[in-house]
Amino acid sequence: MILCCGESLIDMVPDQGSFLPLPGGSVYNTTVALGRLGTQTAYLWPLSQDSFGDALRVPLEKAGVDLSLCPSTPRLTTLALVFLNDGHASYSFYDEGTAGRMFDVGDLPNLPDDIEALFIGGISLIQDPCGATVEELAHRAAERGLVTMVDLNIRPNLIGDDRATRERLGALMRIADIVKISDDDAAWLFPEHAPEDTVLQLLELGPKLILRTHGADGATGITKTLKVNRQADSVAVADTIGAGDTFNAGLLTALSEAGVLTRDALDTLDEEALFKALDLASRAATVTVSRPGANPPWREELEESRG
Repeated sequence: MILCCGESLIDMVPDQGSFLPLPGGSVYNTTVALGRLGTQTAYLWPLSQDSFGDALRVPLEKAGVDLSLCPSTPRLTTLALVFLNDGHASYSFYDEGTAGRMFDVGDLPNLPDDIEALFIGGISLIQDPCGATVEELAHRAAERGLVTMVDLNIRPNLIGDDRATRERLGALMRIADIVKISDDDAAWLFPEHAPEDTVLQLLELGPKLILRTHGADGATGITKTLKVNRQADSVAVADTIGAGDTFNAGLLTALSEAGVLTRDALDTLDEEALFKALDLASRAATVTVSRPGANPPWREELEESRG
């Protein structure tokens, strides 16, 4: 089972001059996508007792995600106003004192025995106390020998202390096994280097697999011995909301199904297994960008699209 820990929120998406409230959040989207792809998945994040919290539970439950670890809280749900420019999304977040923002280390449960990997990332790594809580969970997972994947997904407009954020992300990358970084993430994290030059620096920190995403130009998986690219499929883009999150789910699903989602297996990952993982991740993300909002595909949809 894959455990996802990170933000859930309500995306206020532009809709004919108004805003339409839709369940979202980077880690939340990945969790839903994992469930829809048929992967055993558990979610850990405080869910509000308000109506938005109820709305967040529905897609998770329909996707078969285990919610037994999620604290229930009267605090309000985080809101994100989405602004679209040629299909590309930017965000303004309203999260002071909300359910997720106030996630505390004392709220962490014991890790279940059947967890094989931990997925974290997004804005939940930036703010406190929730950022410190996710970091502590990652350390506990590393001590258990579990594979940890971090999707940096950096939002500079939310970062109040650049130095503290870089220190936290640096600490996480030292214990992570898989790190996904976009060119925009690389430009913020390593402003003195070109994005393509950051991979060697990241591998030196300890990760076994680095994933570089290039938007319409696809994605590249890089280990100390491999560099595998999967070009993006041509598709009419509705918007990019949830595309990277779906990519994460496809990649983890493929690695898990291939039996290589362990630290030892990642050390000897071969080109075929890596390409298959990138392929499933890319095909799933392509479906997501083809329709409005964060609406990842079910596994049956991907199988049907292949004929």
